[in-house]
Amino acid sequence: MSTVGNPFLSIARPVGGARLRLFCFPHAGGAASLFRLWHAGLPAGVEVCGVQLPGREARWREEVVTNADALLGLLVPALAPLLDIPFALFGHSMGALLAFELARELRRRGLAAPAYLFASGRRAPQTPDRGSDIHRLTDAEFLDEIINRYDGIPRIILDEPEVLRVYLRALRADFALIETHRYRAGPPLACPVSVVNSLDDPSVTLDELLAWRTQTDNFFRLELLPGDHFYFHKNPAQLLRSLSRDLTPLLET
Repeated sequence: MSTVGNPFLSIARPVGGARLRLFCFPHAGGAASLFRLWHAGLPAGVEVCGVQLPGREARWREEVVTNADALLGLLVPALAPLLDIPFALFGHSMGALLAFELARELRRRGLAAPAYLFASGRRAPQTPDRGSDIHRLTDAEFLDEIINRYDGIPRIILDEPEVLRVYLRALRADFALIETHRYRAGPPLACPVSVVNSLDDPSVTLDELLAWRTQTDNFFRLELLPGDHFYFHKNPAQLLRSLSRDLTPLLET
């Protein structure tokens, strides 16, 4: 299936005759380039589809989206043509929330269901938010809060005022999306759910990770890896091995 002209998708290495697509959703402020090398660490036959949200990288001039329902309304028709083969969803932090809500929106619309959901670095969606609404802060206050919480903004961005301005625009929109999202109760997903997180992530507790178990009627796994909130940025090998373990049986079915 061609992705030409689909701004929501970035596929670094298209796979002819792909047997499974892995749609990958980035964290707040993140972009599809985060997943550009993942194909090398996953089984043959898996096509990695980075989801590119408005307001970043090649889409930096576009209007950002600050509401989860509005974003899903754009995502579903953009991704629907690629649901012609089995697919899995991966999301980190905000991306985990989007992947989960996408799975539920596909079900509501009677469309194809994911074969697997991978949630990383994010509390279960039904658990209460322990944070405050930082998307309403001034730029300086917002930036200080992000650095204090995550320390995840690259120095190359912090040292370039214009790049930082564009980055903060997308990051603030993403935090508005997260902080205004309201969980709506619904039946568990039919697909397996694997939750992966770091051992030293202060943004989420073990109980909040285990609470994902109630969101599936299928297999559930929790795996903890070394590192902080952005544990796989510099070295994704451990995460990719974890994903490969769960994706391989799908390719053999």
